[in-house]
Amino acid sequence: MNTTQLIQQILKKKSFLCIGLDTDLDKIPAFLLAKEDPIFEFNKAIIDATHHLAVAYKPNTAFYEAYGLKGWQALEKTINYLNTNYPEIFTIADAKRGDIGNTSSRYAKAFFEDLAFDSVTVAPYMGKDSVEPFLAFQDKFTIMLALTSNQGAFDFQTQLIENEELYKQVLKTSLTWENSAQLMYVVGATKAAYFKEVRSIVPDSFLLVPGVGAQGGSLTEVCKYGMNTKVGLLVNSARGIIYAATDTNFALAAADKARELQLEMQKILTEHKFI
Repeated sequence: MNTTQLIQQILKKKSFLCIGLDTDLDKIPAFLLAKEDPIFEFNKAIIDATHHLAVAYKPNTAFYEAYGLKGWQALEKTINYLNTNYPEIFTIADAKRGDIGNTSSRYAKAFFEDLAFDSVTVAPYMGKDSVEPFLAFQDKFTIMLALTSNQGAFDFQTQLIENEELYKQVLKTSLTWENSAQLMYVVGATKAAYFKEVRSIVPDSFLLVPGVGAQGGSLTEVCKYGMNTKVGLLVNSARGIIYAATDTNFALAAADKARELQLEMQKILTEHKFI
């Protein structure tokens, strides 16, 4: 998928919603635990109920790796189901990988070729040669951590180095890397005040925005400072949608929560004259 196709989906669905598939066996409806693959059955039900409201899904790989081989198989079944039944959906492997040389190449091959995700999240701490191997894959996107929504983000990301915050230096440096046009960036919704500064450095890039919903981020504030001329946002919600209910109607409850966000996004897109 390319950005033109992603933008077309955003305008068609009147949504820039990304749903996080952070599937935890301790939180899904108990009746699903009797299924052969409860993780996949949960994901499938959520996807089928919400695919018309979302333009992206983001499984966090930790929630699958925690269950060993069975968890990885559930992840594989989930991405295959998405690619087969809803190929217009943008898929994100939230893996936060980042290592040098051949190791990053192997990570990229795993997520881009074997699992056929459209994108993967990476940590840039090890620099250029840890990220460029991901950028070498054509028509795939690398979503780099820039300014995250967790409390510990202030430990390093906003520290001043030669009178400039570290996250700004990371953003500027990333633009010099080969195939940097394939970069997207993670910017947390709880850091809404920083979006204007982020946009001054990467005005045209898509931003993946976690933190709306359970973490308390404001969609209105994110859009006010983070939206660009091509929308340029994928706003993620996980717990607030997928765990809206724990009974047999859990998927319908998830759809109701997703629709609430989609309608809010539709209003914002209308106000900004995208639709």
